[in-house]
Formats: sequence, structure tokens, C-alpha cells
Amino acid sequence: MRSGLQGRGVAVSMMAFCMMAVCACRSDMQHQPKYLPLEASSFFVDGRSARPIPPGTIARGHLNDNNSFHTGAENGAFLNSIPVAITKPMLERGQQRYNIYCSPCHGMLGDGDGIVARRGFKIPANFHVDRLRQAPPGYLFQVISNGYGAMPDYGDQIGIEDRWAIVAYVRALQLARNAAVADVPVQERSKLGLQSR
Repeated sequence: MRSGLQGRGVAVSMMAFCMMAVCACRSDMQHQPKYLPLEASSFFVDGRSARPIPPGTIARGHLNDNNSFHTGAENGAFLNSIPVAITKPMLERGQQRYNIYCSPCHGMLGDGDGIVARRGFKIPANFHVDRLRQAPPGYLFQVISNGYGAMPDYGDQIGIEDRWAIVAYVRALQLARNAAVADVPVQERSKLGLQSR
């Protein structure tokens, strides 16, 4: 009987010893190799422990996101012009982004007859109505950024430059819908089979 109790005592003692050993060998994060700020390092090729700031990084609280380029408004009024140069690559980018984000609802030509509307959802805006043809570009930019009515905001999905490119492309759609031969430059009319006037 005594040997059984002694055996149990030895087993309990061994378990207690193992638990103490495990706890004593614990490695916390404060006991890890680390570099002091700006200390030399042999790990990186350039010998610095502090890594360079990635290009384009903006310090917290220093993002100038309240100017007219970011908001589409200035002094409480919508911008009446697109604040970036409109180029052919920009319009092509705007068309690409429009086709991805806007055409499912607004349709490929901006008539408001996209696949979403054809499936019974609320009919979105037609860009060819006078109200939207006369709306300033800053208004269109803000609607893309913040949403309007049933339209959700796309500020997180579409970058600022791309939002302006979409606005430029919507303006191109609107101009193309109501264009006359006189609007086509003379040197381009022959490419379209139009006579110079």
C-alpha cells in the first residue's frame, strides 16, 4: 500500500516539476531580439534597421483631402469644370471604369437601361435628360463618391482620378448623343465619311 502511495507521490512530484519547467522556459515577446530606433543592422543590405518610408506615404492627419479635386466642390459650390486635363487615355480609362461600375445600372450608353434595371430593380438615372446634361461635373463626381438615392457610394471602390475619368466619359456620352456634323473637326470628317462644311 505504501509503495502505491509513494508511486503516486513521485508521479505528482514529476508532473509538478514538469509544469514548473514549462512555465520557467516561457518566452514572452519582450524577450526577443530587436533593434533600437535607427540602430545599425546586418540583416538588411543597406545596413539600416529602420526601413525607408514607401513612396506616396502620407502622414496621419496630413492628407489634403478637402480640396476641390477630392470633393468636387469649391466654396460650397460644385465645380463647373473637370480639374484634370482630359486626354484620350483618360477618356479610355473612364470608359473602362464606367463599363465596370456604372453600366450594369445606367447602361452602356447612359440611358438608365442597364441589366439591373431590366431585372426589375429601380430604374437609375438617364444621363441624357436635361437636368443631368446641365449638372456641373462636380455634382456627378460627388454622386459617384457619396451615392444618391438608391445608388450606393463608390468612394472606396473607385480612385479619385478614375472618378474624374468617369465624369469625363459621361460628358462624352452626353455630347455624342446630341452631336451634329458641325461638332466634328473638319480634318476628322473625312474619316467618318462626312463632307467638310
